[in-house]
Amino acid sequence: MTRLALAAVITLALAAPAAAQVPWDAAKKAAGQATVGKLEKEINRRLLEEGRKNQCSFKTDNDQLEPGCDQKMKRLSNALVDAKKRLNGAGVKNFKFVVSGHTDTSGSAAHNQELSARRAAVIEKELVARGIPQAEIESVGMGSKKPLVKPDDTPAKKAKNRRYELQVRL
Repeated sequence: MTRLALAAVITLALAAPAAAQVPWDAAKKAAGQATVGKLEKEINRRLLEEGRKNQCSFKTDNDQLEPGCDQKMKRLSNALVDAKKRLNGAGVKNFKFVVSGHTDTSGSAAHNQELSARRAAVIEKELVARGIPQAEIESVGMGSKKPLVKPDDTPAKKAKNRRYELQVRL
């Protein structure tokens, strides 16, 4: 066997285990992503549920919270702490909690966008005051773009669309 042929055989022999490892690594990565995706869905379902149970009311056409929201904000911050523990336990480090503010369809789209952003920022501030790190929270205004109830042509339906939601984004 020539030196060149021997070198080729050795190279192939050494490369074979590495080549066999690539599909295994890909499978491990896919399984990890599926597990993290499932965890993200589960956490978002819980956060959405907690947000709906713990809605604080705002004064009409403004970003001031009505009195009596302390316990609700405490429960929301506890839900975020629990979510953070689960994410950290799964090895997920890069995530953001997103607070989205929503309005009903009354008023102009530009006004609703700005109002929903201010309301989301108020909730973000409340959560930070209760120990959630600022760097882990982002607030966004959605205006009336994603209503829960269509059409919102009664006071009760409008009230359902005026809300905030919490989600984790990985």
